Amino acid sequence: MAVGFVLISTDPGRETEVRDTVSNVPCVSGQWIVFGVHDLFVKVEADDEAELTRCIVKDIRSIDGISETRTLIGAQI
Repeated sequence: MAVGFVLISTDPGRETEVRDTVSNVPCVSGQWIVFGVHDLFVKVEADDEAELTRCIVKDIRSIDGISETRTLIGAQI
């Protein structure tokens, strides 16, 4: 299983709207509105890294109201 975290910054005032849209993305397994540089912290899970990447790039980053993302993908060491 591949796991990643996406830190999302939204357009001003759109945090809740983006959170609600992100909650409908199949690979999202958790999400939290946070305070600080980013507005939303999202945990994503998929069967493999290719599916995880597709989910992040096509399903999450394309959501209207997102101004910036920063992605952290877990590594097995």
